[in-house]
Amino acid sequence: MCHCLACQRRTGSAFAIQARFPQEQVRIQGRHTDFLRVSDEEDRAAVFSFCPDCGATVFYRTEGDQIAVPIGAFAEPSFPPPRVSVWEVRRHPWVVVPESVAEHYE
Repeated sequence: MCHCLACQRRTGSAFAIQARFPQEQVRIQGRHTDFLRVSDEEDRAAVFSFCPDCGATVFYRTEGDQIAVPIGAFAEPSFPPPRVSVWEVRRHPWVVVPESVAEHYE
């Protein structure tokens, strides 16, 4: 669960939630368009891949060799809740972080 300003802009929401997988466990198929986004601190970057037809983010690559998939892409309401919350210093005060979140980072 990310509360950074870049994720807020990218998703059009108050935060973004994604599932992350080791790159070697993911097979990417189909068309996508890439966009390089720099983090709030401007010391990290991620390549976001969008559907060229609807514009939805379908996955992105992290610097840690992981593939992150927005949980909305799974269209599964029973998807497990987040375990980590980052950029909480940018969190909207009305956003309630679930009790299931074990790790918190400003």
